[in-house]
Amino acid sequence: MNKSIKKEQCGSSSQMITIISANVYQDNKQYDSFLKLIQKYDPDIILTMESDEKWEKSLEILEVNYKYTVKVSQNNTYGMHLYSKLKIVDHSVHYFVADDLPSIEAKITTEDNYNFTFFAVHPPPPSPTEEENAKERDGELLSIAKKIKKNADTCVVLGDFNNVAWAKSSILFRKTSETIDGRIGRGFISTFHTKYWFLRFPIALIFHTPDVFVDDLKSLEYFGSDHFPIYAKFFINKKTAKQEHLVHELESKEHDIVQEIIQEGINEKSENRD
Repeated sequence: MNKSIKKEQCGSSSQMITIISANVYQDNKQYDSFLKLIQKYDPDIILTMESDEKWEKSLEILEVNYKYTVKVSQNNTYGMHLYSKLKIVDHSVHYFVADDLPSIEAKITTEDNYNFTFFAVHPPPPSPTEEENAKERDGELLSIAKKIKKNADTCVVLGDFNNVAWAKSSILFRKTSETIDGRIGRGFISTFHTKYWFLRFPIALIFHTPDVFVDDLKSLEYFGSDHFPIYAKFFINKKTAKQEHLVHELESKEHDIVQEIIQEGINEKSENRD
């Protein structure tokens, strides 16, 4: 959010909500390092990506404090787990372009009775070891964007987008969902790759509806993964329009482009995932 807009200036607002989103790297065995990170920052919500059954088992201790969970264990590096102190009143696991590429939609209620929808995303990147092209990634992202637009509610979408915010498909995502890029005014916040400081990209992204105000957004310390985790702190205020000017809608010709990209993603068949 604009740093000049503080919570107390926005009138009736929700409590602060904190999230840590982390691509844990499936082969990473430094479970204790990740748990120490969680203990240090004590977020309300935790999202893990690339989390398989071993990660799920190692993170069971979190459920003492995080009583609401959505678990999607997979061994293809697209597993996903959501842990929340805040009540998850409903959730869905979507497979928009392939039956082994999940995304999570969770309806969450804060302790002061504000409701929002949280979308967790992790589409596949185009690379020699992943996919030949970006069709599945872009189709997945734009399918989620259409879902957000249809949701017509307070929304936060966070995860490993495997894409930068200024890429064409990210711009189409933002315009289709009519959300705001949470990085605005905060720099790149590069998260990948942890081993190469001279070659890092901001591919862990956050987008949100105009009634969500991001108070803090930053990368956190290394815990053994090839990705740095992301920490986000935000609040909800439905009575202010201070961010409406940051929302951009699709142009008429772009609607067909979005639908074509989604269909191409559905039609694409991966040869790299079992």
